[in-house]
Amino acid sequence: MSSKPYLRIALFFVLGLMIYLADITMNLDEESKDIYISDQELNSLFSAWNSQVGRPPNEEEAINIINDFIEEEILYREAMRLGLDQNDRIIKRRLAQKISFLKQETNREEPSNDQLTDFFKLNQDKYYVPATYSFTHYYFSNSPEAKTKAQNALTEIAETGELQKSEPFFLGKNFSEYSLGEIEQAFGKELLSAFSNPLLNEWIGPFSSSYGEHLLFINNKNIGYSPKFEEIQDLIRQDFVLQEQDRKLSDYIDSIKSEYKVIINPTFEF
Repeated sequence: MSSKPYLRIALFFVLGLMIYLADITMNLDEESKDIYISDQELNSLFSAWNSQVGRPPNEEEAINIINDFIEEEILYREAMRLGLDQNDRIIKRRLAQKISFLKQETNREEPSNDQLTDFFKLNQDKYYVPATYSFTHYYFSNSPEAKTKAQNALTEIAETGELQKSEPFFLGKNFSEYSLGEIEQAFGKELLSAFSNPLLNEWIGPFSSSYGEHLLFINNKNIGYSPKFEEIQDLIRQDFVLQEQDRKLSDYIDSIKSEYKVIINPTFEF
């Protein structure tokens, strides 16, 4: 005979006993020593486990989950009783984040197509896709001879069609579909001049950067463009929702700010 029915009975007995022991002495005030675990809390605990592990907890795991919850609640209450939450920046920040999230999610409504269209028109520049470049470079580290080495290398390529030797660059040799902003981030703004009306599919240079000298072979340029609304509608909706969440939070803060009095030392100096 299978032992599973008995395990389930044991589980329900243990769970029932744990909840009963918490319930028989329960008061709802935070100073109480009573811990009440509702069905909703149990469902939430088991659902969280299921989401993380990919299956419901077994009998032993369910008991461990509840034990962990009880121990966490006990430690939380003892910390509150000792006033450990006071003057703690981490706890204050966490609570501020929590109420911010709650207020941002209040009365959340699905935006209409007209709202998204208007939002797109007002923020169209934000969705502009910049031009990108794909290129290869030969690198010569910063030194008094770097430019001479680069010029000699360019001559060698013109005469032989290849270069026997260059120096390794920490970001590599080949770059695919880099925007001007990404190029500036990788090499510095000095190299941007090379990408102003560049000649494609031939070695050009040398061009200086803060790292040294570079020979460039730009093999492709994708023209920048503004995408159509339909192409990025999901992204527009996401940005609109985020903006609305920020607006709701700002409105909430403004509505209660007048209830608070801020006192700052008028003689304080930085």
